[in-house]
Amino acid sequence: MIKPLAAYIPLYFGLLLALGCGQDPQRHVDLGQWYYEKGLVDDSILEFKEAIRVAPADPRRMNRDEVGLVARAHRGLAIAYTSKQWYEMALVEARKTFELHPTPENYELQELIRQRGDLESLSTPSGTQSF
Repeated sequence: MIKPLAAYIPLYFGLLLALGCGQDPQRHVDLGQWYYEKGLVDDSILEFKEAIRVAPADPRRMNRDEVGLVARAHRGLAIAYTSKQWYEMALVEARKTFELHPTPENYELQELIRQRGDLESLSTPSGTQSF
């Protein structure tokens, strides 16, 4: 028996929505922030990385909004990495954030991450590795 055409409409629109938004960095940043707020840090990391991947690679070719969006994605990665105690990776992302959008807040973020990483390295007994 053939299904009525109306049964396929939700599938068609779902597919259209998924394909149409796949290259939208704003959507990935928003979803990354939402995942982070829900405690889904690994998923938020994937979304922030995807936002950076689909955005223009050269900041000189970006408009102001695109630069701000990519900076937000790097900032989100820095915060997510910090929550997983991946301080070296977090510091790399915080520095990229500051390079793209040099504000006092972004400078402070990289300094806080650096200090936190220094404190963690002091609390780890020498000769042991922290995973």
